[in-house]
Parts: sequence; C-alpha cells; structure tokens
Amino acid sequence: MPDYTTLYRFLARLSEQDVTRVMLEIVRRMPGRWRSPATVAVDATGLAQAAVSSYFIRCVEHFGQKQRTWKHWLKWLAVVDVERQVILAQSARQAPWNDCATLPLLVGQAHAHTPIGCVLADAEFDSERNHTFCREQIQANRVIPAKRRSSCRASGVRLEMRENFPAEQYGKRSLIETVFSAVKRKLSCRAPGRTIHTQCRQALLLGLAFNIYRLRLPAS
Repeated sequence: MPDYTTLYRFLARLSEQDVTRVMLEIVRRMPGRWRSPATVAVDATGLAQAAVSSYFIRCVEHFGQKQRTWKHWLKWLAVVDVERQVILAQSARQAPWNDCATLPLLVGQAHAHTPIGCVLADAEFDSERNHTFCREQIQANRVIPAKRRSSCRASGVRLEMRENFPAEQYGKRSLIETVFSAVKRKLSCRAPGRTIHTQCRQALLLGLAFNIYRLRLPAS
C-alpha cells in the first residue's frame, strides 16, 4: 500500500477503539442469538511482514549468497466463538511476545457483549490469575493445560488440569485454527506495513473483514 494513497492516510488515522466498536456492532447483528453461554477459544497466529518465502531464503543460504536478516513477525491474538466461528475480540503486537497477561483483557471485552460459559486456551495462558479471572469475574469454566515445567508447581485447579485433563472438551479449541486458516486463505496472511502501527491496524482489519464475511453468510 503506497504511503501517498488515500487508503494509507485513512489507515494511519484509524484507531484500535474504532475497530473494536465496529467489531462489536457486527457481532450484535449476527443472525440468531446465543441460546446458551458461548464456548470461546483464545489463541494467536503469526502474520508475515513480506512476501518472501522461507524456501527462497533457504535456497539463498544454501548457495552461499549473502544471508538475509530475519525480521520480527506480527502476532495476531483473537478470541473466537468456536461454534459460531465469529471473532469476538482481537489484538496485535510485534512478536515474539508472551500474551498470558492479555487473556483477562480480551476475554473480558468479549464477555461484555457475549455471555461466555467456557474458555479454551493453550499452555501459554496458564496462570493462577487467568484461572481466577474466568472463575470469579465471568463465572466461566476454563480448560487450560498446565505448563510442563519442573519449577512450576501446580496446585488446586491447575493440578486438576494436569492430572485429569478434559481432552474431549479441549478438542474444540482446534476450531480456532479453522478461523485463522480461513482468514489467511480468503483474505491475506501478511501485514506488509512499513511500521508496527500500520501492521497492527492491518491485522485488526483482517479480523473485521472476516466477521463481515460471516455476517453475509446465510443463517444455518
């Protein structure tokens, strides 16, 4: 996107709060209503910053040419209703980054307009704070595998997750990968902005465009 175009200037002025308000309005207009609290999955995926493939880079290095320097990639985090395949909340930042502390913010944002009954997340989000937030703040069940670290002693609900993990219920978390795959296949797998600010806005617009696509589908 050339920096002299009108679209680029619009993107530079676009705020994350504006994207969030539009996202909430789209979710509100989704056909049908939630008859029961939603099951949501929290996960992140990476977006490339350029069109250069990893295969090309390996070929360049194999033939002894000048090595290309790897850049930071963009991490797009989303909260998805796994049954309705709708993005309820999202954020983006430069990676690598541990988003464990981000779960209460995003899940709380999603819970503000959608009742949540169960939160599914991988071991990156395993912490006593996240379990307590889901249990006490939004009264939701949480299925988060305990981290496999010798120095991390599990107790209470985290010990229960380690010893009696609900694998069948946790299997629904894979549906968020379906959403990520659909976004990258139908829209884009890149955020090619020249600044991290622009890249984050491009990632948020991907989630917004996907929800618009879901809104246009006929109700099942």
